Amino acid sequence: MGRYALQRLIGVIPLLFIVSVLVFLFIHLIPGDPARLIAGKEATLEEIQGIQHQLGLDLPLWKQYFNYMGDLLSGNLGQSIRSGLPVTDMLASRVMPTLWLTLLSMAWALVIGLFIGVVSAVYRNRWPDYVGTLVAISGMSIPGFWLGLVLIQVFSVQLGWVPTGGVDSWKSYIMPSLTLGAGIMSMLARYSRSSMLETMREDYIRTGRAKGLRETVVVGRHALRNSLIQVVTVAGLQFGFLLGGSVMVESVFSIPGIGRLLVDSILYRDYTVIQALLLIFATQFILINLIVDLLYGVLNPKIRYS
Repeated sequence: MGRYALQRLIGVIPLLFIVSVLVFLFIHLIPGDPARLIAGKEATLEEIQGIQHQLGLDLPLWKQYFNYMGDLLSGNLGQSIRSGLPVTDMLASRVMPTLWLTLLSMAWALVIGLFIGVVSAVYRNRWPDYVGTLVAISGMSIPGFWLGLVLIQVFSVQLGWVPTGGVDSWKSYIMPSLTLGAGIMSMLARYSRSSMLETMREDYIRTGRAKGLRETVVVGRHALRNSLIQVVTVAGLQFGFLLGGSVMVESVFSIPGIGRLLVDSILYRDYTVIQALLLIFATQFILINLIVDLLYGVLNPKIRYS
């Protein structure tokens, strides 16, 4: 397992290098002069040159990249153009709300989605399957922003059970996590159902039943574990989307997370912060895919030995 993990880790290094190059080139691919955009239409030439010097845009491209990588390896993501604060300090206060929101959303979506998928597969073409299919289709069809507004209206405004927004207590994460995880739950339910149906047609499942094993053992120990590879793939990718895709939910529920920071940075053209967030989002996808690859080896030893 250690050799398998080392091979996957080595394979990630070129991807991280490519990501660093693309993120570095982000500010140079913006149409026009970024310094002029930041300074505004009424800025003088001296003001524009001062911003170019502040951003290091007056240096040769190769030197800018080496400076960028040097700062990056030392943990320096630059300073915010808008506020002048270090980007790392701004991210430090925003990471935990987004992380908690993502973990809670993924936790309940994974548990409920797997439960619906397994039950639908075991009771195929019967009423539990029909109910599970209806729930899955509803979760994928309902727009997230509409669901969030409905939850606020019902549970906050009318019933007063939970806050309308912010992160004052654990109750503040209930409605945002339900909104963010609804689509993921539906997708996991559909994928787990199809994967379970395919697995339960295998010969070893029929053999286990012929040997007199209990149905719970056949489904839980044999069918479920062997059908989890496809589910892990979908769950890993969706977890990456949740971390970077919570912009809408954080805006609706006024959560001071990374997604809200990205929206504010785009509105105020804070390119240093945008650049740092793009790097974080891209890196997290690569690391999540690495974790998914390692889970493949745990679930199916044949993969790590091939």
